[in-house]
Amino acid sequence: MPNVTFKNLNGQGITLAAVINFPSGFDESRTYPAVVVSHPGGGVKEQTAGLYARKLAGHGLITIAFDRSYQGESTGEPRQLENPYISTEDVSAVIDYLTTLPYVDKDRIGAMGVCAGAGYSANAAINDRRIKALGMVSAVNIGQMFRNGWDGSVKDADALPYLEAGSAARTADASNNDMATIPLAPLKEEDAPNDELRGAWEYYHTPRCEHPNAPGYTLARNLMQIVSYDAYNKAEAFLTQPILAVAGRKAGSKWMSDDLLARAASKDKTLHVVEGADHMDLYDGLKYVDEAVSKLAPFFLARLK
Repeated sequence: MPNVTFKNLNGQGITLAAVINFPSGFDESRTYPAVVVSHPGGGVKEQTAGLYARKLAGHGLITIAFDRSYQGESTGEPRQLENPYISTEDVSAVIDYLTTLPYVDKDRIGAMGVCAGAGYSANAAINDRRIKALGMVSAVNIGQMFRNGWDGSVKDADALPYLEAGSAARTADASNNDMATIPLAPLKEEDAPNDELRGAWEYYHTPRCEHPNAPGYTLARNLMQIVSYDAYNKAEAFLTQPILAVAGRKAGSKWMSDDLLARAASKDKTLHVVEGADHMDLYDGLKYVDEAVSKLAPFFLARLK
């Protein structure tokens, strides 16, 4: 399970940090299918993305969990930038790296992610034909979440104040060394609007899964990119790869998995619903994660033949 770093070729001068997981009995002289695993917004590779990557490697896949540009152990300033277009491009930058490894079969590469990382993986699959299969866990289209709310009840036009706030933040940033931040998950328990999102606070800010590189916020200036972003843009035309989405029955975010599957051009698309699970349970609730992996592993192995 080596830690690796490599240049991101997307023109931002970033070095990405990642962890590669090899299957049991790994033989460098052979070639293997590989899966890129993207972390949630505000997360890092050591959390749920790393957990899924390790478990999938146990089924015969090479997997790579990475920190997005400006986050975790990857480089880039300002820190905690969450520009969704860059985050999408990062998935392809990791694939660039995988194609240089002699033991990775360039024609058998898949992508998956958790939460916003699932949305970025979907967006990358729309753009990048090297991605042959797409997995999603507790998928979030970060643009939809910010403009339409956790449950999808807010109209697009009513999110205009967020664009105004992001624009104002950029003006303030231009003459201020301290950039304003916004939470990606509740920063305090009392900030959680419901039990499900209380789980997000607990995940990021208690011993459950806290990590020093995952402060749980992003920059207010990023509202300007996030609010108008659609991770599923042109899925109706170009998202033709096989898709498996895994969502909890009780997840407030499930509608964003449903939306992707309704829109995608793919003829091979499946939703697996995990009974009793909410959005956060699929991050690190082991019985729920194991159920998700029991579907994802055979999906990738079959589609990445």
